[in-house]
Amino acid sequence: MKKLSLTVFLGIFLLILIGLYLVMSASSTYSASKFANQFYLFNSHLMKAGFAVAVIIVFSFIPYEIYKGQSKTILTVVVTLLVLTLIISTQVKGVKRWLDLGFINFQPAEFAKIALFMHLAAMVADKEELLRDFRRGFVPALFWVMITSVLIMAQPNISNGMILILISFMILFLAGAKLTHLIGTLGISAVITGGLAMLFTHSRERIITFINSLQTGEHINEQVKQAILGLGSGGLYGVGIGHSSQRNLFLPEAYGDFIFAILGEETGFIGSVGVLSIYIGLFVCAVIISKNAKDKFGQLLGISISLMFITYALINAAVASGILPTTGLPLPFISYGGTSLTILAASIGMLINIGLTRAKEIESESEKIEATA
Repeated sequence: MKKLSLTVFLGIFLLILIGLYLVMSASSTYSASKFANQFYLFNSHLMKAGFAVAVIIVFSFIPYEIYKGQSKTILTVVVTLLVLTLIISTQVKGVKRWLDLGFINFQPAEFAKIALFMHLAAMVADKEELLRDFRRGFVPALFWVMITSVLIMAQPNISNGMILILISFMILFLAGAKLTHLIGTLGISAVITGGLAMLFTHSRERIITFINSLQTGEHINEQVKQAILGLGSGGLYGVGIGHSSQRNLFLPEAYGDFIFAILGEETGFIGSVGVLSIYIGLFVCAVIISKNAKDKFGQLLGISISLMFITYALINAAVASGILPTTGLPLPFISYGGTSLTILAASIGMLINIGLTRAKEIESESEKIEATA
């Protein structure tokens, strides 16, 4: 488990380094034109990346068991922050996602992900035998999934809310919930989510343009068009590091949600597949660590973290390739950002601690066997 935990840390560290290079390349033209300093956004991201690495290390040494007893309190606080976001935050581009407390500015929705998964893992670990009972086990878990997701969708942030529901249902399925309960509830959730998506202008436009693109063969929107052009121009080996054309303001906010297009343009098909392979390799390592956790809570917390980063990585790549509607989701550990990167880092720290805790337990058992031999 120690080797797997170290592999996860080194893999994530590599992704962060790749992110630094891509953010520097993708943001240079925008930074120069907006802030008269081509390294402005890179310098900001560099500090956030350094902080993220520190967060991983710190959380790696915090016993993950302590989250179990505090999960409900943590999730309640996060839900309160989501409500406050809808009430007091300033609307930017038609959405209310950032909460400004004066000394810090962050997105509560990012905290909601790990807080919800943590509480689901704690609930199931305590009442595993009740999970197959719809009223006493499944509904209480469903309550927290729905209240958290609906508050996120109301920002509006439909894509994050939908993915939160999807991953939560995966966790409940792996925990032993009845398939009939999951399918029935997921069907109802899909209808409600679809209605909410069509209710908000920006999500409705994204869905309609995506459907139209399937019928006409045209690009979903200008941003996706430029992303695909970037990916296509990269060819097999790429145009070379720092030689992206799309970063020259052709692709809006190339350093954020569409940074995968810059990766494909500069490093080509090989570089893109290589980065996706790192994600998949880390996912496999994370699943093995989770499976071998010493308790049910550790298993479910670990698998939820595993599902979280691999799902967001694959969806981000699919959006940049025009396979899925535009969602506004970052590429984990690579895209420019603060809140998302910090929460992901904390989550990975928890996962590493799960592995290290199991490793200590195995060493302790070996010592006992040797002592009695």
